[in-house]
Amino acid sequence: MTFAYAGAGVIDATSAQKVPTLAKQVDTFRKMIKGGTISEQQLSRSVALVAVSGNDYYGSSSTIGLSTPNDINAYIGKVTKEIAANVEQLQKLGVRKVLVNNLHPVGCTPSQTRAHNYTACDVFGNLGASVHNNNLKQVMQGKQNVHIVDLYTAFSNIVDTAPGKGQELSKQFKRKLSPCCESFDSNGYCGQQSKSSELLYNVCDKSNKFFYWDDMHPTHAGWEAVMKQLEKPLREFVDQD
Repeated sequence: MTFAYAGAGVIDATSAQKVPTLAKQVDTFRKMIKGGTISEQQLSRSVALVAVSGNDYYGSSSTIGLSTPNDINAYIGKVTKEIAANVEQLQKLGVRKVLVNNLHPVGCTPSQTRAHNYTACDVFGNLGASVHNNNLKQVMQGKQNVHIVDLYTAFSNIVDTAPGKGQELSKQFKRKLSPCCESFDSNGYCGQQSKSSELLYNVCDKSNKFFYWDDMHPTHAGWEAVMKQLEKPLREFVDQD
């Protein structure tokens, strides 16, 4: 069962679309338990994934004007503390185990590598993700039955390596920092069409050779390579008593 919304974030002012925040999604879950839609028996075997992909940092009105390191660190701290608070709420509701992903190296997404002609990751983008991840690790420290899904390392093992080098999982991708589906307009998006239904984007021939599908999201092959690295620790966490 999913409660996710595209574009949702942790902080209330994050989304321009006004989609439910993480806390509101947890509240919907709470109402389903109270209403009997989700039983105590189901909760006793439950595993929840709190998936936060960085919408609180991408062009958010919340981040405008944060020009000093102290401001930025304080905002990141606010985001990670809110994630921790919602994890606690899920556990109080009876969820047995909780998975929380850290941020992937956002500086390696095509939206950030385009400025470097898709040849290098953006250092500041990855630094911001690292600060978030360090904060997240701190606020989750000591929590029982909580596992941080290390997307940052799994992604970095593939995309943040020199062409032809790195793990075997990385070598399968000829294009690690450029998108398979790309708009003709730098301000456009994959799937965009003109008023006359003319396609305003281009799609590669072999998506399995690209790690990223569009400006932000991996291809099916990309996610498969990521999950091959994460499957063992995830199984161990879910199976342990």
